[in-house]
Amino acid sequence: MSVDEFDDEWDDEFVDDDVDDQTSEASTYSVSELAGTINDVLEESFDDGVWVWGEITGISNKGGHTYFTLVEQLKDGKRAQLNVNLWRGEFNKIRPILMKTGVTLENGLKVRVYGQLDFYAPFGKLSLVMRGIDPRFTLGDIAMQRDELIRKLRESGDYDRNKDVEWSPVPLRVGVVTSGSSAAWADFTHEIERSELGFVLRLADVTVQGDSAVSQVSRAIEALSRRSDIDVIAVMRGGGSRAELATFDAEAIALAIARSPIPVVTGIGHEIDTSVADEVAHRRYKTPTACAAGLVERVQHFVDVTEEAWRDIARLSTDHLNESATALTDVTHLIAGHTRNALVRADDRLGQRRLRLVSSSRGSVTTAATVLSAHTDTLRRRAPAVMAEHLRRLGEFETRSRLLDPRELMRRGWSVTRSTTGQAIRSVSDVNEGEVVVTQIADGSFRSTVSGEPTDERRTG
Repeated sequence: MSVDEFDDEWDDEFVDDDVDDQTSEASTYSVSELAGTINDVLEESFDDGVWVWGEITGISNKGGHTYFTLVEQLKDGKRAQLNVNLWRGEFNKIRPILMKTGVTLENGLKVRVYGQLDFYAPFGKLSLVMRGIDPRFTLGDIAMQRDELIRKLRESGDYDRNKDVEWSPVPLRVGVVTSGSSAAWADFTHEIERSELGFVLRLADVTVQGDSAVSQVSRAIEALSRRSDIDVIAVMRGGGSRAELATFDAEAIALAIARSPIPVVTGIGHEIDTSVADEVAHRRYKTPTACAAGLVERVQHFVDVTEEAWRDIARLSTDHLNESATALTDVTHLIAGHTRNALVRADDRLGQRRLRLVSSSRGSVTTAATVLSAHTDTLRRRAPAVMAEHLRRLGEFETRSRLLDPRELMRRGWSVTRSTTGQAIRSVSDVNEGEVVVTQIADGSFRSTVSGEPTDERRTG
């Protein structure tokens, strides 16, 4: 088969005559030409620009230019997105608006922006070149979310829960949730140190803005709430844009504060700012410095009240002591008067009794003297006869004693026989044959040996 024949057959088999007719009439573009045409159509269709709203994600800065993606979550779980380019010159134009309204472009922020659509051929993607922003849309969305969360907290009873927690009149042990490198921490500690009170600070060093801020702050509050050495928790950050301060409108932080068994005080942002964290806290202060001043004021009030109470106690004690001293002096004078009177009366009675005693004593002495004299005469008269009688009786006792003396009996022939141990022998049964006995007579003693069997004369007679 020849090549020419093959080409004819291929044309007949694979080429649709209708399509061929249509493509012959359609324009053919190069990629750059098509990109230019698309931009012409976009410019013609959106010659006044276009407003687009969505949530910022993937924000970055390169060479002074800002890039991010606007995202819309769809009902089917998917999302629509549009790239946004904010050139440095345009950013400088809208910067005053952002500063005035306190809006900062950051991830998670819902915005309504204005610009022109542009199809960029080198990347083959459609972008919005941003020219302006509607800050009221962002602020309104933040306010709406905030109001919805507050309503939810009120319905659940969490809104007033921490406000009902009783806190110490001397909150010296303070758990602080803030960035340790921030001006808020510096201002807070300076105010505390300036008070010269015995505060003990325990810092939970966290990030107070950015993607991880909500989780770090809420976890720090929960951790401090579980400690037993904390009197109060202070949650703080310095000033910032409303979008930055929106971190403290997060539900996780609000619930951590509301459900803390320890009172939580806040010092967040500037005086005009109020966050959900402020709403549910036990007490809200305008700034970190004011938060420290509030704690100092509470402790100082307790010190002042205590010192005043001591002064009152001292004053009342002094008054009572003075009153008691006066009363004691009066009682002393009264007792002294009564004592003097009692002594005078006792002296009078004693004098009277002394006179009676002297008078009665004289008669008693006289009577006693008379009786004594009579007894003396009687004794003189009876003494010789009494003495003679006693001498006679003494002589009789002496004679009897002499007659009963064993030595007299021995002179008359009596003797006393004892064993060698000195025991008196009173019966023949007291000795045995061959036993040595000692016999005492008037002029001495001698030993003898018992021979033969002792006999009892009473039995033999």
